[in-house]
Amino acid sequence: MSPSIAASLERLEDVDASRASDLQQRSVPHLPPALMFLERITEMDTPLRKASETPLRNVRPNIVQSIRAYRIPDLQKAAETLGSHFLYANLAHAQSKADIMELLATQFHLPAHFGKNFDALYDVMTDPIHKAGEQPGFIVVLDQIPTAPKFDKEAREQLLDVFRDTAEFWGERKTAFRCFYSFL
Repeated sequence: MSPSIAASLERLEDVDASRASDLQQRSVPHLPPALMFLERITEMDTPLRKASETPLRNVRPNIVQSIRAYRIPDLQKAAETLGSHFLYANLAHAQSKADIMELLATQFHLPAHFGKNFDALYDVMTDPIHKAGEQPGFIVVLDQIPTAPKFDKEAREQLLDVFRDTAEFWGERKTAFRCFYSFL
């Protein structure tokens, strides 16, 4: 073995001994070395990212807002991290309110009795889910809401108002409901 390799290995052994000594000082002093090893494994099993460290940590828990800087896969991952329901609807092909309601019914898997109007949308987003018991939270994405003549600014605001009212409903029940939207 060359002298430089031997010197490197010796330095590594010194570093390992120093780390072991540091671990013993930080650990509970009455634990034998084998249990200190198990303590270290348990520490490694702790998730690196806490729920407060998700991309949504600075977003109010009950809000309807433009998607802006958020990417849909990041929102989906945040929902997974938080244990929240993730609802996604791509509305790009809609041209009218009827189209929007049909796409929401299909993509959100709404019940067959869904009346396909704004009041019915609010009802299915709140009442039956609330009656099912405590919910972990919701992240909703309304992607590419159309700006078509048959779905004008007033209709778009009415749609977003349904989700604002839904966010308020869940906020009163201390359940997060975040809705992100984009326009086509």
